[in-house]
Amino acid sequence: MSAAIELRDVFRVHSTPEGDAAALQGLSLQVADGEVLTVLGPSGSGKSTLLRLLAGLDRPSAGVVRVYGEDVGKLPSRRLARYRSTLLGYADQHYARALAPELTARDLVALQLGLRGTSRTERFARADELLERVGLAAKRDRHPTELSGGEQQRVALCAALAHRPKVFLADEPTGELDAATADQVYAMLNELVREHRCTTVIVSHDPESARIADRIVRIRDGRVSEEWARDGESSDTIVVGRGGWLRLPEELLLRAGIGAKATARFEDGGVVVTPVGEGPQQVSDTARVSDTPSGPVLASAKGLTRRYVETVALRPVDLELHAGRLHAITGPSGSGKTTLLHLLAGLELPDAGTITVGGVELTSLDRTARAALRRAQIAYVGQQAGLVPHLSALENVELVLALRGIKSGGGDGGRLAALAALESVGLGERATQRVARLSQGERARVAIARAVVSKPRLLLADEPTSRLDGANAISVAILLARLARDTGAAVACATHDPLVIEQADSQISLS
Repeated sequence: MSAAIELRDVFRVHSTPEGDAAALQGLSLQVADGEVLTVLGPSGSGKSTLLRLLAGLDRPSAGVVRVYGEDVGKLPSRRLARYRSTLLGYADQHYARALAPELTARDLVALQLGLRGTSRTERFARADELLERVGLAAKRDRHPTELSGGEQQRVALCAALAHRPKVFLADEPTGELDAATADQVYAMLNELVREHRCTTVIVSHDPESARIADRIVRIRDGRVSEEWARDGESSDTIVVGRGGWLRLPEELLLRAGIGAKATARFEDGGVVVTPVGEGPQQVSDTARVSDTPSGPVLASAKGLTRRYVETVALRPVDLELHAGRLHAITGPSGSGKTTLLHLLAGLELPDAGTITVGGVELTSLDRTARAALRRAQIAYVGQQAGLVPHLSALENVELVLALRGIKSGGGDGGRLAALAALESVGLGERATQRVARLSQGERARVAIARAVVSKPRLLLADEPTSRLDGANAISVAILLARLARDTGAAVACATHDPLVIEQADSQISLS
């Protein structure tokens, strides 16, 4: 089969006042016509940058990006716009950007077809078909604000596929979906892209995305490091780059006890790599934070309900959040997890029921008093990071301390506290990098560090690991559990991630 997509020796370097940051470092990749490719890799490996180059939203610093004969990196603006509107379907991580709030789900899915002159009957029939496939037929007349985050994500996917694109690009297409809904979306994607022989590139940190792929590649440090066919009988193939560059899987290095240095020698027709010096300390990915006794109730809710016009967002809920405990709030997409967190944070008021935080009945307070209580006792990590893009990661965390009037020992105490928070989420080396230059997974971790640094009594996190690879998700889950244990905070996470649920002390299920 001919190559529909070709990237050759592609570099993408972001120049900032803090220095140059290389997102891609000589990446080469081909995708055959009609092939479904899954690109796996950890947060910050260059996955989203790869898709942005293919979509023409960014241009390479060096190298060639070619899609069906078009040198996308050199297309003039008018031809680039035509390429995006006719050839391409693109589902961004920031799905909310594609959803105009004044349009219904049905209108949003039909929009691209309408812009191409498709008749009203035909475009709405197509929209209804796609919404039916993702389980949203009954909600086709609702606006984005009346849908959950997972439901919005499914609408955005349908909108990207409605016009039957020749190339489909998806960035973490199931990042905020529960397992059952993710299975449904993967099945839909598999059917649609194969029905129309759509050349597809899906980037993800979720290994489940490989189920629908013909081929899987893994990228690390801005290069392709491994590749394999989904049904292939041979083991994963390590890619050797120019100059003999290769990257060994971390699990192999760990099992071999290889740390910072190693030797390599030719032996019996192969290359043998041997550790030099002290190897890494083996750490169990599933290390469980030690059980802690249940502390006092820091927050409670009784009979909470919330409705938006005709939509029931939250059915009656009773709960207690104990000090020193990590509580996992679980349930399918649309069950009200985000709504519940908004109510607990005082960002919205319930239609019925009461909420008490730190002995204060939050639901009896006016807006100003709720904001004061939130500033003093509550930290909230939303699905969207909400960071200031032109500030560094460190400055974003310091800003929270300044706004809350928290002083940490005077002098550079605040900066040291902010650095410690970033270190705790694995971003110490990226502290001075502007947020606009960080990957989505890195931004999610900055948002967590920003919440942790103020040492809140109640920490609420909405899908805190949805954009993180497995290793970082485990680290964040353990971090949140340890934060609860060490500071005595009550931590509540809305999640469908089994790694977070595994670390939780209790589980609150919504239906």
